[in-house]
Amino acid sequence: MSEAKFDNDDDLCIRTIRVLAPDMVEHANSGHPGAPMGLAPLGHVLWTRFLRTNPKHSKWLNRDRFVMSNGHACALQYVLLHLSGFQLSMDDLKKFRQLHSRTPGHPELGLTDGVEVTSGPLGQGFGQAVGLACASKHMAARFNKKNYDLFDHKVYVIVGDGCLQEGVSSEVASLAGHLQLNNLIAIYDDNSITIDGKTSLSFSEDVPKRFQAYGWETHVVSDGNCDIDAIQHTLRNAQTAQKPVLIVVKTKIGYGSSVEDSRHAHGSPLGKEALADYKRKNGFDPKQSFVVDEKVRKRYENTIAKRGEKAEREWNDLFDKRVVATHGTKKTARRLEEKAAIIQCQVIE
Repeated sequence: MSEAKFDNDDDLCIRTIRVLAPDMVEHANSGHPGAPMGLAPLGHVLWTRFLRTNPKHSKWLNRDRFVMSNGHACALQYVLLHLSGFQLSMDDLKKFRQLHSRTPGHPELGLTDGVEVTSGPLGQGFGQAVGLACASKHMAARFNKKNYDLFDHKVYVIVGDGCLQEGVSSEVASLAGHLQLNNLIAIYDDNSITIDGKTSLSFSEDVPKRFQAYGWETHVVSDGNCDIDAIQHTLRNAQTAQKPVLIVVKTKIGYGSSVEDSRHAHGSPLGKEALADYKRKNGFDPKQSFVVDEKVRKRYENTIAKRGEKAEREWNDLFDKRVVATHGTKKTARRLEEKAAIIQCQVIE
């Protein structure tokens, strides 16, 4: 399959994400701006080129699942949800980390449209992603029939250094490799920084080799800050893997800012002067905040939103045909759909 070409609007989208995330943190005077700034290219490519979900119906059963295991970087997820057309407004972004807002400091299930799991403690989201992948395989085994693949979605999870340092990551990665969960794609934001400083202070293992030993397929994107073609190519290859995939994306935390590649980009706002300078570098007016060009909105509307709407429409047609072929009537369709949802919840629990 030929790779989709990137253009100036994609560049504008990435720069917009890179500015919106620290805008949110600055406005809240609290949060983690650095990882979203480094992960902006990965987030943009994944959501506009690959993620199959319908922002207008976030509970569609066969949607791809996206999990932010390094939940402190959730400003990235909230920006992507907003741009994609989920029920998350610009006002919601402005209420980041505020009491009773829909944009809490870590993603919370049931609070924010489009958020699949609550991921707080590092590594927890990774475990939940493996659970989601197991649930998907169970649903496929239970409901798929010849020529009727009702459940074939992917589970994408972004993990950070802290996630992989936690013991739970070893346990769930081992299980995923043992079960050969080829519907699971984990993306490791390898930015070499923790809140204490360089990861080399406490973490020196060869992560790809560790995951290969678990039975995973591994890839490395050496420049996750700029090489969006490499990001796209690697994600494309991961779609047809026969085992779980780990993609190591090397980024610089706080990319392009005055605190790039330092712990100061991890857990505190950039500061008004540093943020203003960062906006200038990215072609934005430093006096304006929370700015999204109409070209950015159109790009997301014409990619993830339209792709998801079309995918769900085709899935509904397949669903009806599957029920008719199996039961001879459409009357059982709703019952089967509800049963699938119940089974998924039971497996996760």
